[in-house]
Amino acid sequence: MSAAHFANRFAAKVLVVTGAAQGIGRSVALRAVQEGGRVLFVDRADFVGDVAAEADSSNAAAFTADLETFDGAAAAMEFAAERFGGIDILINNIGGAIRMRPYADFEPAQIDAEIRRSLMPTLYGCHAVLPHLFAGGGGTIVNVSSNATRGIHRVPYSAAKGGVNALTQALAMELAERNIRVVATAPGGTQAPPRRVPRNAAGDSEQEEAWMADVVQQVKQSSFMKRYGTIEEQAAPILFLASDEASYITGSVLAVAGGDLG
Repeated sequence: MSAAHFANRFAAKVLVVTGAAQGIGRSVALRAVQEGGRVLFVDRADFVGDVAAEADSSNAAAFTADLETFDGAAAAMEFAAERFGGIDILINNIGGAIRMRPYADFEPAQIDAEIRRSLMPTLYGCHAVLPHLFAGGGGTIVNVSSNATRGIHRVPYSAAKGGVNALTQALAMELAERNIRVVATAPGGTQAPPRRVPRNAAGDSEQEEAWMADVVQQVKQSSFMKRYGTIEEQAAPILFLASDEASYITGSVLAVAGGDLG
């Protein structure tokens, strides 16, 4: 179904979407505006403002923050609450493997970097948004995890996303009595346009490119459908879980990976 079918699904709702400058987060944030939401696009990339401007709506705003820090997460939530009068929905979309290599070849600093990128923004985001959800009497948190909790050449990333899954389930149990749902999707391999901010700023060696090719083959073979998904196929389940249509779903991690549960 087209976004027009859900034209008012987020009417009167305020959403914060992190990682909104590109990829899945960009699609989610733009669609949420189309569906009636007031949306804060958050990213550390300075072009996030240009992405928010694509919505061509006063209901879209942008905020630049480093969500690998708690101060960055807290500042983004404060800005959203001041701009739009509160927060109803947080979509934590920051993450992504930096390097692909066998675990024995990871250096300690590289392990730390993977955890900082793919676990800490979600931990910090969940914590920073809670005062605002409490003030509003409830709300929804959607975490974007990964089915790569089972996969090759990215063990630290896999561990980080396993942490996101555990966070989702434990926090859902803790917050249900506060009228807050906590859910997640676990995307599989996803086709996307070339990244404006590279996955690995240092660039990949020839060996790392070969390891990446191994990962791509494994991801496709593990999927029943033997293909990558599209950004639209990832955005739709995220928005469903964020909406009131999913009002009786909490603590769940929905695999969106062509049959591969991770």
